[in-house]
Amino acid sequence: MPRTSLALATLALVIAVPALGAPERTKPAAKPPSTLPKPPAGHFDFATVVKKAEKLAARGFQDLPMAPDWLVGISYDQWRDIRFKADQALWRDAKLPVQVQFFHPGLFYSRTVKVNVVRDGHSTAVPFSPNAFDYGRNDFASKVPQNLGFAGFRVHAPIKTQDYYDEVIVFLGASYFRSLGRDQVFGLSARALAVDTAESWGEEFPAFREFWLVEPKPGDKSLTIYGLLDSLRVTGAYKFVVTPGEQTTTGVDSHLFVRKEIAKLGIAPMTSMFFHGENTARWFNDFRPEVHDSDGLVVAFKSGEWLWRPLDNPKTLSLSGLGVEDPAGFGLVQRDRDFASYQDLETLAERRPSAWIEPKAAWGKGRVELVEIPTNNELNDNVVAYWVPERKIQPGEPLAFAYTMSWYGDDAARPAAGRVLATRRDGGTIEGAQRFVIDFVGKQLAAIPADQVVRAVVTIGGAEVAGEILDQHVVKNPHTNGWRLTFQVRPKQREPLELRAYLDQGNTVLSETWSYALHP
Repeated sequence: MPRTSLALATLALVIAVPALGAPERTKPAAKPPSTLPKPPAGHFDFATVVKKAEKLAARGFQDLPMAPDWLVGISYDQWRDIRFKADQALWRDAKLPVQVQFFHPGLFYSRTVKVNVVRDGHSTAVPFSPNAFDYGRNDFASKVPQNLGFAGFRVHAPIKTQDYYDEVIVFLGASYFRSLGRDQVFGLSARALAVDTAESWGEEFPAFREFWLVEPKPGDKSLTIYGLLDSLRVTGAYKFVVTPGEQTTTGVDSHLFVRKEIAKLGIAPMTSMFFHGENTARWFNDFRPEVHDSDGLVVAFKSGEWLWRPLDNPKTLSLSGLGVEDPAGFGLVQRDRDFASYQDLETLAERRPSAWIEPKAAWGKGRVELVEIPTNNELNDNVVAYWVPERKIQPGEPLAFAYTMSWYGDDAARPAAGRVLATRRDGGTIEGAQRFVIDFVGKQLAAIPADQVVRAVVTIGGAEVAGEILDQHVVKNPHTNGWRLTFQVRPKQREPLELRAYLDQGNTVLSETWSYALHP
């Protein structure tokens, strides 16, 4: 089954399998993407898309084109049985560094998007044709409109070997996209923009109306993609520069035009899944010790401080805001890379990518917001993280944000100092208290002998009356070659407690800051 977002948006992982046979043609097919004619030279570039977004914002919002109702009503198995023919891939025979395949509308993907190719500064539409798809066991190929349009696309590149083009990034559903590095499998997703996420009146989901794929040269290492975003209250022009590799990077430049007042604008949003983990107090009937695509939020401050906040599956919706002026970076991370933590031979959770956002310029005052939604299964993306500007967004105001997004496995530089490896908790040994056991690891921590003193600084959100820290101690952990902090906290009121902790030695900070919201 596909994983869906509890915030009402969806993104499905399509597994490529051999085609089962082509549907019968009802009329002569359009030229396949791989044989598009070469257009004359022109002047289409990102500035053209920015102008389109600005003009679009000046008009009233019109909904995106929709697939026929009967196609939206098909089952998941029926939609999954529709596969793009690999021999129809864009640039398949051009000996270019990338190839592009397309998704068929239907089921969750009710809206269609126009896709174009930019060659020598001139834009040409990529024609939709049912003959580019294998409909498998479905019997409705002859009913599919000849000019239906695509649901999205995926980019393939020789990321592991020069002889095979692996799937490296997917754009599918609203403004969702997801990618992975060389050694990962697909996991969390990104979005172009979030509007009023977790607000009581409901979230607005901007969607891409149109894409332009800039044809690369044979020696290029990257693919440039332009996108035109639209929704009731905002439009946007997006430029994505995708560079596949051990860490696949996506450079993002966005120009936004606000039609109407927006209460909360989420920049560089990421969406992930957390069902249960080592710190989850709720019990689930599951043979696997942990089930998640990401296990923590990391925030890097311009001061040099790093903060780690373990994810959880709360009993009620949890909304956390971490004040960050000009963030150095933030991301949703899968830090636990040990198969023993998951014991799942199918999902390969230990290989899910982390996603890291690094602004290209100062963003100003704001906050990184984390939304955690309760879930009783692993089918739903129930975690969202994004940056929110502090200042009020005015209608008619143009905005611009640029950042680099990295998709990767493990990275010792994020952060370079000591990091949290695991967070565990239980009822402790003191009545009314919760016990936390936190393992910190890192090269600097590993080099400190066990007979030296390492201390922990543990605080409760600046309000000591809210609770008390008891039974605190730090010891060397010979199994991780790091240091283990154990403490118990006893709340004095029923309000959530904001806990923070880090390790130091002689007033020298040795680790990132561990941050946790405890709900008594």
